[in-house]
Amino acid sequence: MRILFSLFLLILSSKSYATGYDVFGLGLFDVKFDGSSSQDATDFRYERRFDSSLIDIGPEEDNFFYLKPLMGFEVTSDNASYILAGVYIEEDLGDIFGGDKNSFNFTPSFAFGYYDDGDGKKLGNNLEFRTTFELSYNLKNDNRIGISLGHISNANIGDKNPGVEIISFSYQVPF
Repeated sequence: MRILFSLFLLILSSKSYATGYDVFGLGLFDVKFDGSSSQDATDFRYERRFDSSLIDIGPEEDNFFYLKPLMGFEVTSDNASYILAGVYIEEDLGDIFGGDKNSFNFTPSFAFGYYDDGDGKKLGNNLEFRTTFELSYNLKNDNRIGISLGHISNANIGDKNPGVEIISFSYQVPF
């Protein structure tokens, strides 16, 4: 755990990742749309999304789908914690659907990391994967507000794989 945290701090201080967004989220952990939630809790999330492209996907003339790194952590009101690293793609919705940029962004992401269930829901393994779909709006001061739906599970590599869904609201600040 200390090695992951040290690596996290090292990457955050790197000059090559000097721009991006700090994302602060508040949400509901273990939301089930059918009402079968077994251990719901409040979810607190922090992510640092770097604006440095790792890989450009797609034709060069279109300039779309830049795969970018992210790091972060989540904690719940049940003392569960999750340290994660992954990648995200950020696209302007106006650019995708009409060719004209607007203030709405679509940000899907994939991450993996170390999960400690604390007093929270047992997810079946310490290695867990998270996928998230987020819609955000650019404010006049370049900050953003967003809503996201995320899913954390162990991809059936553990003895059990109940998974959780998280609905979260976020406030995003450029750095």
